[in-house]
Amino acid sequence: MKKISAWLNNIRPVKILTVFLAGIFIFLTQACGDPGIAKQPPQPDAQSPYTKRYDPTKDYPLSAPAGGMNNFSDVDPRARGTEKAANDRSEALSKNAQRNVEEKGSDSREQYGRNFKEGTPLGERVKNLGEDVGSSAGEVGEGVAKGTKRGIENIKQNTQNAAQDLTRNAQRAGDNASKNIQRGAEDAADAVKNTVR
Repeated sequence: MKKISAWLNNIRPVKILTVFLAGIFIFLTQACGDPGIAKQPPQPDAQSPYTKRYDPTKDYPLSAPAGGMNNFSDVDPRARGTEKAANDRSEALSKNAQRNVEEKGSDSREQYGRNFKEGTPLGERVKNLGEDVGSSAGEVGEGVAKGTKRGIENIKQNTQNAAQDLTRNAQRAGDNASKNIQRGAEDAADAVKNTVR
């Protein structure tokens, strides 16, 4: 009972008034604050009548199927002109190649003879072929020689590195053994000193 009366004597009216005023202040700031924080989202009626909205009941054809991946064109619709130009160019090149094959091909002996007379003589053709084969063989020989030389250099370098690593490892092993012997001697000396004391 004494504790309760001491507690009631300790409470001052200033403390009660301060708590009461702080509560009223918090209540009024929340109740009369900015209504934009908890406002309702805009309703469809509030939107402009000119706003277009997606209607799932209507069909919106975006582009006609043209083949390719997903049955649509693989080209950007803004690049239709460049696609047509590229197709025209490829078609012209294809026709040119076909025409060259038809003109320079030999369907008969007469046409082969005509092509031979207009072209390089046989002796020159054989000479050119021999030079091409000779230069190709020379390039292969040079490539093999370079590869072999590089391989030998790599082997020399690897053996030198292995020898250096071996000497380093042997040196480390010797150092470690001498340190271990020294530590063992020091430990034995410490043990003798401890037993003498």
